[in-house]
Amino acid sequence: MTDQQWNDLVALTKGEYNGKIQTGFIIDSPWLPNWYEISILDYFSNDDLWLKANLKAIETFPDILFLPGFWSEYGMCTEPSAFGAKCVFWPDEFPFAEKVIHSDEDIDKLEVPNPETDGLLPFMLNRMKLAQPAIEAAGHKIRFSVSRGPLNIASFLMGTTELMTTMMMDPDRVHKLLRVITDFLKQWHKMQKETIPTIDGILMLDDIVGFVGEDEFVEFGLPYLKELYDTDDSVKFFHNDADCSMSVKYYPEIGINLYNPGLDMSISELQEATENKTVILGSLPPRDVLAACTPEEVYAQTKEMLSGVKNPSKLLASCGGGMPPKVSTENLNAFIKAVNGEDL
Repeated sequence: MTDQQWNDLVALTKGEYNGKIQTGFIIDSPWLPNWYEISILDYFSNDDLWLKANLKAIETFPDILFLPGFWSEYGMCTEPSAFGAKCVFWPDEFPFAEKVIHSDEDIDKLEVPNPETDGLLPFMLNRMKLAQPAIEAAGHKIRFSVSRGPLNIASFLMGTTELMTTMMMDPDRVHKLLRVITDFLKQWHKMQKETIPTIDGILMLDDIVGFVGEDEFVEFGLPYLKELYDTDDSVKFFHNDADCSMSVKYYPEIGINLYNPGLDMSISELQEATENKTVILGSLPPRDVLAACTPEEVYAQTKEMLSGVKNPSKLLASCGGGMPPKVSTENLNAFIKAVNGEDL
């Protein structure tokens, strides 16, 4: 993100609206490799190709705020790898982290990983350090520390069904697990910020928040997210594109000032639920419209989406969730034109 883009984003989260709706998208391995015409494995294993793919995106779409921007990641294997998860990488499919917790007693043995040395995290951090001069030469800076959220990581370490069951049967053990994960994440975000001083934002992604009821969120989600977002970052960004109806009203209390939802609630409903305290990054259907439709259909449906927004001052136009695979350059340009009020 350029200095101007970052300043505009910070201003938006502060309620300073210049009368023009901006466009932003979360981009990472589900979209970038295919769009750049390389394999997912090449994207993960070749730092030069990773950098070139990200540079190509900002050059092709200079007016889009790509979030978090130059995301150094290994898909869902990223954080579980630090806990010793076996990571399975296919040539051109999304990677998968296998479980490390096979019984409730395994939680008792779990230790807080060291993000400086454990799993894939040293490779992620070193990639950012090596790429930083080229990123800044292109007029951009790394702005966000990034991770999955506590419940999301817990679901990979022990399985989603097992996590939900243990919440009901042995809540103390789940709290013990979340305590270890939260302590790890605090260290990981701190290390990212110390390594890359331009970071002034935090992003966490946690769809498991949308799999639980309100009572479970208040017990197992709210306190840990609130602790993790208790930072001095200017932008506190959260992604949950599962059902947020049970949790979204708590996001301002957590400190979240930028939220990327799914499609369960309209933009106006989300703004009302957060009392217009949180900027919404959304919410065109990602797969069925942005990826699958023609440019003309994307243009028309983006116009329709915007027509239903009551408060454009708390909107960053996007799709509901991260950029899905197979979104074409033509469809993105159609989206931008619709948001900017230009003819297709």
